[in-house]
Amino acid sequence: MTNKSMTWKCEPFLLKPAGKDYIWGGRRLKDEYGKELEAVPLAETWECSTHPDGESVAASGVHEGEKLSIIFKEHPEYMGTHPKGNGELPIMIKLIDAKQDLSVQVHPDDEYAKNHENGQLGKTEMWYVADAAKDARLIYGFYHDMDRKSVKEALEDHTIEKYLQKIRIQKDDVFFIQAGTVHAIGAGTLIAEIQESSNLTYRLYDYERRDKDGNFRKLHVDKALDVLNYKSSGSPRQPMRVLRYQNGFARELLCRCKYFQVERYLLNTERTRKLVNFDVGRNSFKVLLCLEGCGVIFMKDGQFLNIFKGDCIFVPAGCECFKMHGKLQLLAVGC
Repeated sequence: MTNKSMTWKCEPFLLKPAGKDYIWGGRRLKDEYGKELEAVPLAETWECSTHPDGESVAASGVHEGEKLSIIFKEHPEYMGTHPKGNGELPIMIKLIDAKQDLSVQVHPDDEYAKNHENGQLGKTEMWYVADAAKDARLIYGFYHDMDRKSVKEALEDHTIEKYLQKIRIQKDDVFFIQAGTVHAIGAGTLIAEIQESSNLTYRLYDYERRDKDGNFRKLHVDKALDVLNYKSSGSPRQPMRVLRYQNGFARELLCRCKYFQVERYLLNTERTRKLVNFDVGRNSFKVLLCLEGCGVIFMKDGQFLNIFKGDCIFVPAGCECFKMHGKLQLLAVGC
C-alpha cells in the first residue's frame, strides 16, 4: 500500500469536465456556467465521466489533477455497493448547449452494443431542461407506427421530418429517452443529460448539414434501422413530481430506472440560519450538478468547498455526513 492510499480522505471533490466542439454548439456553457475550456464552440461538457472519449478530472481535494478512472481504480469503494460497473463508473453526466438543432439519432440498447460494438454499453438517458427558448422543441419518437422500409424510404426522399414527433418544451421539463427511441434536441435548448456511460450514437438524419471541412456529416443509417423502436411513442407526459420539504431544503424525484436515479434538490438556508445535513451512505455515490445559485459544503475536518453555478461535485459512497449552506438548485445522481 502506497503512502498516498494510506492517507486518503473520503470527502466530496470538484470535477473538471471534458469539452466537445460539435458544430451545433454555442457559448452558453462558457458565458453562463463558467466553463473555461478551449473547445469552440462548446457544445457539451462531460461533467462526470470515465469514458475514454472524454474523462473528468478531480479539481479539488486529495485527488486533485487525477483522472476519475484512476481514482476509481485506487478506490473502487467510492462507487458503493450497488453499482455494477466492473470497477468503472456506469453513468455519465453532461451539460449540452444546443445553439442549433442536433442530428436526428438513436442509441442502441446494451444487448445490441455488446454484440455489435465490442462489448460496450448501450445508451438510455434522461434529459432535464435547464433552459429553453420560447419556441424550443425536441424530437421524441414517431407520430405513427412505422417500419424499417417506410423509414428508409422517407430518408431517401427527404420526407422523414414529417413522421417525427416534435414536442414543445420549457424550462424544468424532464424526458426519459429509452435506447431505441428516435430523438433530437432542438435549437435554443440547454440540457443536463444523465445517461449510461456510452458514446454510441447512430445518426439517422442530419438535415444535409456539412461539417467544418465542408463534408456531409457521417450517418449510421443501417445500424440506426437495426435498433429503432418503430412504434408510435405517444406524446411524452411529464412525470409526477412531489416536492418534500424540510427546514431550508426540498427535494423531488425526477427519474428512477435500472441505470440511475436522479433527484432535484432546492437548498435555501438564507433565512433558516441552519445548515443542511447531507448523508450519502454506502449504497451508492452521489454526483451533485449545480444548475443555479451558489453555496458552500462544510466538511467535518474544517475544510470547505465553494459551489457555483455549473459546478459538478463527486460525493463518494460512505463519505462522512457534511453540511451545506446557500441558495442553489442541484441535480443529485446516484445508481
